[in-house]
Amino acid sequence: MSITPERKAELMKEYATKEGDTGSPEVQVAILSERISNLTEHFKSHKKDNHSRRGLLKLVSQRRRLLDYLKGKEEARYQALIGRLELRR
Repeated sequence: MSITPERKAELMKEYATKEGDTGSPEVQVAILSERISNLTEHFKSHKKDNHSRRGLLKLVSQRRRLLDYLKGKEEARYQALIGRLELRR
């Protein structure tokens, strides 16, 4: 259900705004999106796992807060990020 350190490093490298960037909203949202998709796959076979479902809701809420922050700070970066992650259709 969690992501491997290798996958996390790939996401950091792909979504970093500058060299060595690990904490920008883009990187954080990308990592959260990966964890959310992993949990979503988990629930396809474990429908009654309500304890993990609560964790999923917390992750979605945290991602929403980061996206709201980014939208208020820089609309262009927000639009670029949701386009890259394909969050809004």
